[in-house]
Parts: sequence; structure tokens; C-alpha cells
Amino acid sequence: MRFRINRSSSTPAYAAPEEPAPAPAEQTLEPEAVEAPLSAHETALVRASVAVVEPMAAEITVYFYAILFARYPEVRPMFPPGMDAQRGRLLRALLRIVDLVDDPENLVRFCGHLGRDHRKFGALAAHFPAVGECLLDSLARYAGPAWTPDIAAAWTKAYGAVADVMISAAEQDEAVRPAMWAATVVHRVPRGHGIAEITVRPHIPYAYAAGQYVSVETPWWPKQWRYYSPANAPREDGTLTFHVRAVAGGAVSNALVHRAAVGDVVHLGPPMGDMVLDAAVHNDLLFVAGGTGLAPIRALVEEIARRGGRHQVDLFLGARTGAELYGVDDMLRMAQRHHWLALRGAVSHEYVPGIRGSLPEVLTEYGPWYQHDVYLSGPVPMVVSASEALTLHGTLPEHIHHDPFDTPVLSVP
Repeated sequence: MRFRINRSSSTPAYAAPEEPAPAPAEQTLEPEAVEAPLSAHETALVRASVAVVEPMAAEITVYFYAILFARYPEVRPMFPPGMDAQRGRLLRALLRIVDLVDDPENLVRFCGHLGRDHRKFGALAAHFPAVGECLLDSLARYAGPAWTPDIAAAWTKAYGAVADVMISAAEQDEAVRPAMWAATVVHRVPRGHGIAEITVRPHIPYAYAAGQYVSVETPWWPKQWRYYSPANAPREDGTLTFHVRAVAGGAVSNALVHRAAVGDVVHLGPPMGDMVLDAAVHNDLLFVAGGTGLAPIRALVEEIARRGGRHQVDLFLGARTGAELYGVDDMLRMAQRHHWLALRGAVSHEYVPGIRGSLPEVLTEYGPWYQHDVYLSGPVPMVVSASEALTLHGTLPEHIHHDPFDTPVLSVP
């Protein structure tokens, strides 16, 4: 398997920044003559071994981190004190990699994304052999007699390919930007229902595209990162506004909503995600948002306005009750300013004036939408059901854009 990495020979862009970069910030790997890292037989072996150990997945991740920290204690400070969320992310990453092992282009994309994102944890190329050793030892322990030399060889080959892509992506990324950005809280507005708008100003320019999402670390919970979408298109003053809902048991969300104050400093990881305006094929767009999923949709609306309103946009906001119909007043004001934006709100569990029903039901009623690019944001069940309803009525899957809820970079149910 061969990959081409476009490396920059110039001085790193973050050394002496003057202006933010103009376009989507995430660097991408460009595959050249991409071939599957494993043969069909090797792929079958890897997937068969996963089927054997999957019922013991929780135990495997506990064992993996236990032996990793015991054998290589120097890596322990890279992780948070509480490891439950981290173990879940590892498991989802492994399952996704196995799922993509015979899809080399998407495997490169996914692993490159992981490599860039892991820079904020302090991951170095020297760490990858240790992780591979402990991962394969963990799989072998729980696979038992099913772990054959051929399966071990296939896993070794697969892990080597993944590590190579992650390391190359991280090296490329290091040449052009920092691993994380310090940002000062400059504004905080409570919005009720456990939601706060938090505006931060990065200490150095932070380039991102409307619709992307960002990992945030607070000073009260070091090494714990949670992902939020900026609710604004890039601004001249460089600030970003996040809509954060305090989640039960959520350390980071509760800290941001109930504890953060003007002057506090948080850290931002690199921007991620492809739910950006330039991904659209059609001029007619359908935006669908549930709850604080409105944030990236609002940013996209701002971006369209910045570009002169060259798209026609139908926006549906959904909630269980009228009181939970978050951000509708703000979007109504935007619809009054922009003739190309049509707004509808839908409530599923309460009789109120207007549209009643779940978002998938309402989309079906007001469709079809097969001549639109669709952007979905909100709770995972809503995104899944809305996507299924749209494809059932003719919208092509490649024209439906949403954050990758099947990857470890999002905190999802």
C-alpha cells in the first residue's frame, strides 16, 4: 500500500501567524495507487477474529490499557484519570478500522483523521509499537485457541498499515499548525434548559470552515475532550461561539455551562468534519436540526449569507416540546433578513400551533428532497431516522451530509 503525503517545506504556519488560513482547516492525505492493506483472505481472518472477541470487548479494552500502562508507564499521563470514555473510543475506532479494512481510500481518510487528532494527546511515532504490541497481546489473550499464527500475521500487517498512515498524517499536520490552541472565554450567555452559549477567542488564529466541529478541553478536567460545533461562520475577530448543553454526568459540558466564566482559558483541538458548504452539489439545500444540533446549521446559514445567498435553503428545526425548540427566535430573525431561507419548526410530543410530528415524518410530508443537498445535525437517532426517510424517498446517500457518529471522535449515545 502506498500513500503520498504533500509535505510543506516552508516554515510552520503557526510560528508567526498573521491572518487565518482561508479555507477548511483540516489537512488531508492524498492516496496514490491506494491498495487494500490486506488480501481478501487476511481480511476474512481479521473479521473472523473480531467476531470471536467482540462479546468480550469491554474486558479487552480494560486489559489493553492495564498492560499498556504497566509496561509503558510513561504514556499514562497522556490519558485522563477516568478511562471509561477512552475505552469506548478505542473500541469504536477498532471496529471502524475493521469495517474499512477492504475500503482503502476511506481507511486512509479515517486513520489520517485519527493521526491528526491524536497530536493533542501528545502521541508520538515512538508510541505506536507499544500500542500495537499491547493490542495484539490483548486480542490473543481473549481469542484463545482461535488466535492462530495466520491471524496474528494479518493483524500485525493491518496495524502496521494503520500506524503508518496515522504517523504520516501527524507529521504532515505538525508542519503547518499546532496540536492545540489556547482560547480565552470572552462571553457567556445562559439560554435556559441547561444550555449556555460560550464564546472564546483563540490566542493565535484558528482556521476552520462553517459546519465543522471542534474538540474542547477545560482547565478543570485535563485530558478530557468533548466535541462541539461552532455556531458561527469564521469571524473577522477570530472568535468562536459554542452552544453547550449540560449532560447528566458530563464533566466537560457541566463545567462549560455552570462553571466557565469570562477570562477562563480552554484548549481547542483541530477542526474536523466534512459537513461543509463546499460539499454541496445542488443549489437547493435542506437543513435539519434537533436541539443544539442547530449550531453547525446556524454556522452554515451564516456562511451562505457571507457568500451572497447563492443557495435556496429550507430549514427544519425539531424538538419534543415547544419549550425545547431551541434557537427558533434567532433563526426567525435570520429568515426575515434573508429571502432565500425558509424556516419551519416541528414538535413531536406536544400539541402546539404549527407543525406536529417527528422530523422524519415532517420531512416526508414536505418532500421530496431528491434535488437537494441535505445537512443533518442533532441526536444520533434523529439523524439516522431522517437519513433513512430521505433515502427512501429518493435522496442519494452521497447528498446527505452529517457528522461521523460511527467514529470515536464524537461523544454519542
